[in-house]
Amino acid sequence: MIKPKRSIYWGLLASIVLSVFFSSCGNEEKKEFPLSAIIFYSIADKQVAFQALTHSAVSWHWDFGDGTTSDEQNPVHVYEDGGYYNVTLVATAANGESVTEEVKIGVQITPYVLLTGGANDANGKTWRLSSSHSSNGDYFAYADADFTPYDPDITPLPNGAFKMYLDYEEVYSDEYTFHFDGKYEMNLTNYPDRGTGVFSGLVYEYLTTGGAGIIYASDMGQEFGLCIGEYTPENNMTFTYVEKEDFTTSSVWTGGSITYKDVSTLDFSGTAFVGFRDFERKVIIKSITEETMTLVMFMAASTDAPGINTHGLVLSFEAVND
Repeated sequence: MIKPKRSIYWGLLASIVLSVFFSSCGNEEKKEFPLSAIIFYSIADKQVAFQALTHSAVSWHWDFGDGTTSDEQNPVHVYEDGGYYNVTLVATAANGESVTEEVKIGVQITPYVLLTGGANDANGKTWRLSSSHSSNGDYFAYADADFTPYDPDITPLPNGAFKMYLDYEEVYSDEYTFHFDGKYEMNLTNYPDRGTGVFSGLVYEYLTTGGAGIIYASDMGQEFGLCIGEYTPENNMTFTYVEKEDFTTSSVWTGGSITYKDVSTLDFSGTAFVGFRDFERKVIIKSITEETMTLVMFMAASTDAPGINTHGLVLSFEAVND
């Protein structure tokens, strides 16, 4: 029986479509994805589980950023110390082509790691006094139990107050570097014809140097008992961090001494200090993040009670990016 022409036409069309379809499927199966790599990870304390999501790779090499490596595709690594680490993955294809991915991770980020940058940071972490006083809530306080604001009208302090009102612009440039191993460095302003100078208490300078150590004291600075004093950093300075302690220091407001309970503190070797130099060089850390920390530094501003704290400077510091 002879088939109608229309049936022959549709039969041929169906045959062509099926041929193209299966041919296309065959090509898809042979298609290769370009070499690529993405790093996934999850952190639990100091243990990190890594996963290499790759296409066309036949080998993997991990550098965990702490001097150790692995050739597993999905390794689990335990870091010895908390800190920030640059992790690198090199994925290689059968033809020798390779691709590199890198990620920065934070492992067990404690306040001490925030302060120092962690064990993996050879340069330590550098801080300087922030000029963003208003934004950070900086203020002058009494050295009492609650650090009561000294003057509500200047609480918080205006941004850039030490430059605009005291003419002590240089205090925003002084840098303080904390290392994970306890080493400490200071990079301070050099004043022409007078040497290195620092933010200091006026009464402290009079009582310890007879005023000879005062490099500069503006009119407004003297009104607040503040000045720029001479200081030469010592060699091999160190610091001590305590996460929580009962810290006892002097105070004219509480019968001569006061104890601040369960506070984080920084103390220093020899004559070293941070931010502000006075009789009491141990400071309280009120708060700390990766970018900002707020310290309470003490000042003895009364000649009637020599060396006994009268005020606290509640000031913020900003991390200096390398």
